Amino acid sequence: MRILVTAFEPFGGETINPALEAVTLMKDEIAGAAISKLTVPTVFHKSIEKVYTAMNELRPDAVLCIGQAGGRYDITPERIAINIDDARIQDNESNQPLDQPIFPKGPAAYFSNLPVKAIVKTICDHGLPSSLSNSAGTFVCNHLMYGVLYYIEKEFPNMRGGFIHVPYIPCQVIGRSATTPSMALTDIVHGLELAVQAIAENHTDISLVYGTIH
Repeated sequence: MRILVTAFEPFGGETINPALEAVTLMKDEIAGAAISKLTVPTVFHKSIEKVYTAMNELRPDAVLCIGQAGGRYDITPERIAINIDDARIQDNESNQPLDQPIFPKGPAAYFSNLPVKAIVKTICDHGLPSSLSNSAGTFVCNHLMYGVLYYIEKEFPNMRGGFIHVPYIPCQVIGRSATTPSMALTDIVHGLELAVQAIAENHTDISLVYGTIH
């Protein structure tokens, strides 16, 4: 099995992105799966183009994209990507699309076909906080997740794909509100390696109560 793991460059004025730092430190083989790593520009459309090229070249069994979600305290697999770009801030090339579809002829949304609940359970079972997220936002993270799943549906029917958001690391919360959560980089790395383990060991997802009321 080969899994392509992608991570974004720093964005929004940050000098570091915990997603990229963690993916760089991940093992090259996890639970029998060979890991290919790819740095992705935090840029609308170029991010999809770069990952799509790698999907064509590597033909991985799964694509796992990683991004930063400052303000979240845990590792959060994303369940759904929606067909909308609505950027609160500019990307790294000063693009700021508002209310624009990612693919004009694409469906309203795609669900991840990774075992997202199994990922949450595996991470939590090893003592790290994780929860299932039902919103990947409307910035480049959601944009890339949607693009990956779009191409999986159109061109790679045997491939799986999805997205995980990770918190800030401690150095990023210096000068922010005292309540801003962070997670040690070593814990993020461990959590992502556990996520890959869950992907390798679960071709279909498990059924557990991870829904929310609001």
